[in-house]
Amino acid sequence: MRTYIKELEEKKYTEIAGFITKIRDTKYMVFIMLKDITGEIQVSISKEEKPELIEKALECTTGSVIRLKGEMVLSEYVKNGGREFIPKEIVIESISAPSPIEESAEIDSRLDYRWVDLRTTKNTLIYKIQSTLIRAMREFMYQENFIEIHTPKMIATASESGSEVFEVKYFDRNAYLAQSPQFYKQMAMAAGLERIFEVGPVFRAEKSFTNRHSTEFTGFDIEFSYIDSYRDVMDMQERLLTYALKAVEEKYGKEIEETFGMKVIVPKDSFPRIKLAELYDEIEKRYGYTVEDDEKTDLTSEAEKLGCRYAMEEFGSEFLFVTDFKPDKRAFYHMRDEEGIPQGYDLLWRGVEITTGAQREHRYDILKKQAKEKGLEKDVEFYLEFFKYGCPPHGGFGLGVDRLTMLLLNLSSLKETEFLFRGPNRLTP
Repeated sequence: MRTYIKELEEKKYTEIAGFITKIRDTKYMVFIMLKDITGEIQVSISKEEKPELIEKALECTTGSVIRLKGEMVLSEYVKNGGREFIPKEIVIESISAPSPIEESAEIDSRLDYRWVDLRTTKNTLIYKIQSTLIRAMREFMYQENFIEIHTPKMIATASESGSEVFEVKYFDRNAYLAQSPQFYKQMAMAAGLERIFEVGPVFRAEKSFTNRHSTEFTGFDIEFSYIDSYRDVMDMQERLLTYALKAVEEKYGKEIEETFGMKVIVPKDSFPRIKLAELYDEIEKRYGYTVEDDEKTDLTSEAEKLGCRYAMEEFGSEFLFVTDFKPDKRAFYHMRDEEGIPQGYDLLWRGVEITTGAQREHRYDILKKQAKEKGLEKDVEFYLEFFKYGCPPHGGFGLGVDRLTMLLLNLSSLKETEFLFRGPNRLTP
């Protein structure tokens, strides 16, 4: 039975397997560096003691996959953790052609051969960390009595805004790829499921070429009922992120700092909260940043960065909730107060907006009126039906898993954190 490299025991006869990352042929020895998902080890073959293995070892190339039987021994002369593997048998599973990319190549070149690019220790670590992040978020949801659901990604009408959707042929009619699970999350509230979450693909047909946008990404969405206000939604997200970051820090904090030069900072206090207008006043006063009044109805990219700088300097927090946006910048289904202010927020982290959350409007007549104001009444007729037969007050939010990972590790682009990136110019591999 195969043993992971990390789990090898000294002088215990066993079997290992993995990719060759380096081969070195010296006068007396052949050295192979072998890597599996858990780590790397030096394989040492003596030309005098094991001549029958040398020919087979030298058939191999970097990138080849081999299986070995033998023993791990400790050696003070071996740099890689003081361990080396002495094989008694070599099985070649697959011979690799010369690598089509250099490890130092630009990301777009590496994406052409993503399956080769992902073999590096650094890239493997990214997905271990992302997996831990998602597992912890799921774990938190289950502890809070949420139900995981899976909503359709092909829908009959364009979701949310009627724009930025991919149209697909669906037998004798057109369908659309869902921008988010928003409508169906709320249907679950009308169905009485009370607390739900989903991890799934999200599609955005926008020709954006920024480092934080893609046409398909993985979303982590939640919705829950019987809230008193959107502040309950903020509280839930705050606790979720704190729980998830703690799990990542405990398992990978040291490796993240060594590999990516970033500390995983687990929040110790509540995230600060500020109204949008007050935030613009603060960053103008502190940093001299000014924009035209018509731009102050939403957060500019620079305001996001400066908002996080302000939160860190004023509150010692990497996170900042921003509230009190104008109705024209919020979705029609956001609840509004008596003054018409949407009952929702944006959450900023490390200079970037990571969430728009809100209490939703659950009253049919008001929701229908707000949809009509934005010219969407016909487009969302099926959605409005969810609220005709009773629905509890509810709210929720969505997070982009890939963007969270990018910010957590201080990476330059979603291209680094999506398993296979999709953008306006990228549909393969």
